[in-house]
Amino acid sequence: MDPLISIRNLHKSFGAKHVLKGIDLDVYPGQVIGYIGPNGAGKTTTVKIICGLISDFKGEIHIKGKDIRKDILSIKQLIGYIPETNDLYDVLTPSEFLTFIGALYKIPADLLTARIERIFGALGMSGHLDQRMDSFSKGMKQKVLIASGLLHNPEIIILDEPLSGLDANSVLVVKDLIHRLAKDGKTIFYCSHMMDVVEKVSDKIVLINDGVVVANGTLSDLRMQLGDKSLEQMFASLTTGHISSNAAISIMDALHLDSSPRHD
Repeated sequence: MDPLISIRNLHKSFGAKHVLKGIDLDVYPGQVIGYIGPNGAGKTTTVKIICGLISDFKGEIHIKGKDIRKDILSIKQLIGYIPETNDLYDVLTPSEFLTFIGALYKIPADLLTARIERIFGALGMSGHLDQRMDSFSKGMKQKVLIASGLLHNPEIIILDEPLSGLDANSVLVVKDLIHRLAKDGKTIFYCSHMMDVVEKVSDKIVLINDGVVVANGTLSDLRMQLGDKSLEQMFASLTTGHISSNAAISIMDALHLDSSPRHD
């Protein structure tokens, strides 16, 4: 089977800062990839390049056999992107915003209306379809992003911290949805700091640190290589996670500093 997404020697710098330092990765149809790493490791930069939001990179990316530099518009039709930051047109209602998104993907009007109503109903948002989004909470805006990313029934779904701001019940819905989308043949690229969720939903885990891949395989593969550990423990051992213990100790030491008045 040929990879649906093929990344070779991907490099990206912002000024003097070298963020990606040679990423190689293959993603196959129907896989759920957990793409994890510390802050600043290059996760969001990678997904923005895949989505065509960053074009000045070095290396090669092919999606469904198409060169991302030559066929970006047709590639964008294949991708649904759900980012962490909810940069929405706040003066619009969800109905207006999603109708606009649907028009970009040329979704027939009747189908578009039905999808918006069903997705919003499933997310518990039916009563807010005609409410301006500048009054929405972070979690409500995140649900609008989820709806907009899925509206055109994309073949590839890229989730960058999709649970940000969601309540516990909505988190359960999204986790179940990921499993069902994968069973439906969708390919999912999932970026998150929530190791327990990544561990449960991913077929394959790719860990990057300082712009390079430091682990790549199924959870079983990684446990064979690194010992019978949780994903959180593996993450700590392969990144700078060991510092967290020392940092916590330092903070506790600061809290226990003697604050009694001194009598010199």
